[in-house]
Amino acid sequence: MRKPEPVQVIKQRRDAALEKLISGVPYIQFLGIQFDRRGDELTAVLPFDDKLIGNPILPAIHGGVTAAFLETTALIELAWGMMWQEIESGSAPDFQMGDAPIRLPKTIDFTVDYLRSGLPRDAYARATINRSGRRYASVHVEGWQDNRSRLFAQATGHFLMPSSNG
Repeated sequence: MRKPEPVQVIKQRRDAALEKLISGVPYIQFLGIQFDRRGDELTAVLPFDDKLIGNPILPAIHGGVTAAFLETTALIELAWGMMWQEIESGSAPDFQMGDAPIRLPKTIDFTVDYLRSGLPRDAYARATINRSGRRYASVHVEGWQDNRSRLFAQATGHFLMPSSNG
């Protein structure tokens, strides 16, 4: 019988996989989006930056930034779900060694509901996968700032899942 891996080794493997996933998307770095991981749950964080303001009179976060933040959250959640299964089953490549190809879903459609202005402060988002099959996925995303029960935007998207053979 194989001895269980130390918790720190498992955590490092999961963190390396997430870092590999988000570092492969330059727009994530441009916007400054970060992901807080607790087990298999991800919370996207959009730290406030003046470059995110669309209307300086209000001031409010640009609607395109809000949409990009929510869509990125959905895409990373889907890709993370695929990676998580590989990581936990032991079939994942060694992400710490950098030899794993990243397969991101492709957006079919994405609809954003702007519920209120995004204020000049940090924003958070979580995605819920409603359906995920071999070819297609449906995801709902909620974005908030100071209070999780007071959303400033939400979105629903449909995505084409990458084939397992590349």
